[in-house]
Amino acid sequence: MRVDHVSYAAEHDGVRATADRLAEKLGVRAVNGGVHPSFGTRNVILPMAHERYVEVVEVLDHPASDKAPFGQAVRACSERGGGWLGWVVRVDDLAPVAQRLGRDPVAGRRRFPDGRELMWQQIGVNGLINDPQLPFFICFENPELHPSGAIVELVRPKVNIARLTIAGDPDRVRDWLGEPAQTTSTAIAFDFIAPHGTAGLMSVTFDTPNGPVTI
Repeated sequence: MRVDHVSYAAEHDGVRATADRLAEKLGVRAVNGGVHPSFGTRNVILPMAHERYVEVVEVLDHPASDKAPFGQAVRACSERGGGWLGWVVRVDDLAPVAQRLGRDPVAGRRRFPDGRELMWQQIGVNGLINDPQLPFFICFENPELHPSGAIVELVRPKVNIARLTIAGDPDRVRDWLGEPAQTTSTAIAFDFIAPHGTAGLMSVTFDTPNGPVTI
């Protein structure tokens, strides 16, 4: 179990403009990630070190975005002005998670601009909607297409997700994960603060060649 990526809902001017602003702050490249047909969303990827990434996502004008919980979550966050949607934990086997939480996995797929499809199973988006401090779980069926590899370069990405600041209760997150949040990464620190209003992912700090950047 490890932190896989963080999701950022598009701001008022759309997914590309939002992703470009984040990429400029971090000194990275933003790459078109493609469409999630079953969720009614599309995204732009900011690849990070340690096989992680930032996903900037927006809803499409498509019925799936009104029916799929992920599309609903993205729409609600963007309508509030956009910003951090949540964090996602990767596992190699969803069966123990499904049994512990009493939930069934949901299939997801992302169609890349070149026609390839990344496929996965996920659990917990409704948990994120109801309690935004909680991550959801993802298990990739063809991890060789993991979005962290969206840019093929001789030099690996030098920007790393270093810290997540979450408004919420670490005990609640531990109960959801089945273990403390800190065990999901040796490279990422977790700060929990008392929520003033809605709980959730408040900020992400990145280590960059030019020093730490918090968004």
